[in-house]
Amino acid sequence: MKQILVTGGLGFIGSHTVVALQEKGYDVVIIDNLSNSSVDVLDGIANITGVRPAFEELDLRNKAQVQEFFKKYTDIIGVIHFAASKAVGESVEKPLLYYENNLGSLVYILQELSNKEEANFIFSSSCTVYGEPDSLPITEKAPVKKAESPYGNTKQVGEEIIKDTCKVVDGLKAIALRYFNPIGAHESAEIGELPLGVPQNLVPFLTQTAAGLRKELAVFGDDYPTEDGTCVRDYIHVFDLAKAHVVALERLLNDKNEKNYEIFNLGTGKGSSVLEVIQSFERVSGQKLNYRIAPRREGDVIAVYADTTRANEVLGWKSELSLDDAMASAWKWEQKVRGLS
Repeated sequence: MKQILVTGGLGFIGSHTVVALQEKGYDVVIIDNLSNSSVDVLDGIANITGVRPAFEELDLRNKAQVQEFFKKYTDIIGVIHFAASKAVGESVEKPLLYYENNLGSLVYILQELSNKEEANFIFSSSCTVYGEPDSLPITEKAPVKKAESPYGNTKQVGEEIIKDTCKVVDGLKAIALRYFNPIGAHESAEIGELPLGVPQNLVPFLTQTAAGLRKELAVFGDDYPTEDGTCVRDYIHVFDLAKAHVVALERLLNDKNEKNYEIFNLGTGKGSSVLEVIQSFERVSGQKLNYRIAPRREGDVIAVYADTTRANEVLGWKSELSLDDAMASAWKWEQKVRGLS
């Protein structure tokens, strides 16, 4: 049976995408090195779908292990590539780790796919490639700005590597999905976002504060030129995002792509401020959140949200779940993880 490989498939977005694939009947195999995830996520996936996906624990930085994997799994016709380090601050402190992990692994996978008659590749990219946008909302035609961090640079260079490879490998088709801010959890609370250590993202820090793990949430700056003075982002429910990966993969599998390398923005098309996210959480949870206004954080962009026209009309996908839906599911997941529910 033809298989779909999901690298980093036990991570936050990866695990939800595995669920979405299995619910569409795909046979999935996961690669994950468990550096930022847990093998227990397999149980959550199985509890939701009734199917336990094949799992290989290996490090994609090891070329020999990647080669051995593709010798063992010869029926892979599609790859969704999430596996990457993703903390912006850490990437500034450890640039070589990020270049090795994020780019080395990508090269090794593409080398193996280049040997196949047919290969379909979905790349987990990011709106960070746009930097501080010239105008809003951001379309796919917006200029790619010089990266502010090694992490952001790995996404830009990763896209270039894929594009250059698609030019010379006849059987390879690829889509880069540039997404905005994934939040939330599966409605079952079987899988969700579980960062190791102090969360780098707003929503898990917020839910951990509400659960008593963190003393308070710092809102970095309330003097930005936005409606309420706080930064604005495009927050997309993780399961909407997961389903977009399946739609993108099927676009390639069914030869609906216009070029052998395409790019799509994935977001809701609507910006929400930090205070609006807090208000949404308080509304759906009934909890009063302990937060304070802190000084601006260096490197924070004022406002970023997607123009989703191309994803809606060309890819045939649109987000369906609301900010309240996402916050409710994130809180349900946090409560389960902490034994509060």
